Amino acid sequence: MGSVAVAFSGGVDSAFLLKTAHGLLGDGVLAVTASFCLVPQKEVLAAQEFCRREGIRQVTVGPEELPIESFRSNPPDRCYLCKRQLFGRIIEKASSLGFAHVAEGSNADDVGDYRPGMAAVAELGVFSPLLEAGLTKAEIRQLSGEAGLPTWDKPSMACLASRFVYGEPLTEGKLRMVEAAEDLLRGMGFRQVRVRVHGDLARIETDPAEFSRLLAPETAAAVQKRLTELGFRYVSLDLGGYKTGSMNRTLN
Repeated sequence: MGSVAVAFSGGVDSAFLLKTAHGLLGDGVLAVTASFCLVPQKEVLAAQEFCRREGIRQVTVGPEELPIESFRSNPPDRCYLCKRQLFGRIIEKASSLGFAHVAEGSNADDVGDYRPGMAAVAELGVFSPLLEAGLTKAEIRQLSGEAGLPTWDKPSMACLASRFVYGEPLTEGKLRMVEAAEDLLRGMGFRQVRVRVHGDLARIETDPAEFSRLLAPETAAAVQKRLTELGFRYVSLDLGGYKTGSMNRTLN
């Protein structure tokens, strides 16, 4: 490609893609990180630290508010609407700085779920090198470990909008509620966790091996207290455990 801007979230996939691209192209690589209310602030800071440590040039893009109005109503194709707008901005930024191509970190496992954002990526001509190489998440984690990347065992992360049942209107206040709730649980040592929102009910997903610790009376009381303070009326535990894309069950 000669020069490439990598959409860099700081997660397992994009970190491996960025590190590999930088090893091949050096200063021909730019990291572009989205920084707005759909992205947990801790993830933005982690991405910035990664680039500082690796000596990779980085810029941030993103609307100050939620994307286009139709996105805020949270339709089933919200990911398409958001990525169409966000990657359009990434392409504009990359072009203005002299980078010929844009790449992102989808992997071979991503084709097995409902991901309308991938259509936007394809329409805009954004490359997905990990997907093209047929690499799975497990393989990317293994290769990241062999490369000494600190992200090799990082829990999966996704846009905060994925916590809401389709049709639930999105506001910055609700997104911050979810972010604060998940920060609480991660601060208590729960690694792979999601707080899904159904109206005023918070449905916690975590590894089933962690159920007994979460349900210990003192821990459960602390979680219940803090989440109700944040604005949830009910707090529940999903007995099915953590599952990526679990809100897609509501779709035909």
